[in-house]
Amino acid sequence: MAVDGKGRLAIPAKYREQLVERCAGRLVVTADPGGCLLLYPFPEWEPIERKLTALSSFNPVSRTLQRILVGSASDVELDSAGRILLPPMLRKHAGLEKEAMLVGQGNKFEIWSDSAWQAQFEQAGQLPDLLGAALNNGELPEELKGFSL
Repeated sequence: MAVDGKGRLAIPAKYREQLVERCAGRLVVTADPGGCLLLYPFPEWEPIERKLTALSSFNPVSRTLQRILVGSASDVELDSAGRILLPPMLRKHAGLEKEAMLVGQGNKFEIWSDSAWQAQFEQAGQLPDLLGAALNNGELPEELKGFSL
């Protein structure tokens, strides 16, 4: 999907109605440390923000997460054409110029540059090897044990 010259991203029609019903089109976009943007319906973002701000600012990892996720969070709204305006700083963080990928993740979306999303798919090809190594080393996360598709 295209990011226009003003930095607007059109939300696909199949999600627009749900977002209007769920949050009246009020969303929060923030930087993800992994190089994409996270787009939350406002009601989904509020508890995350509370948890993040409750973390100790004396812990360097917590402080960094607060700076990145809370510090870069911007309120955005769907306009009459179903678009959101992505702030320049966030577009730069995610390398968004002309093409973007909107990836549904349950309660949120990830917004990737087209090239970064393609790299994610290339890395996904290594997943069987990573899972095999994790199984052999006893490092498989507990929540993945017994998981099947």
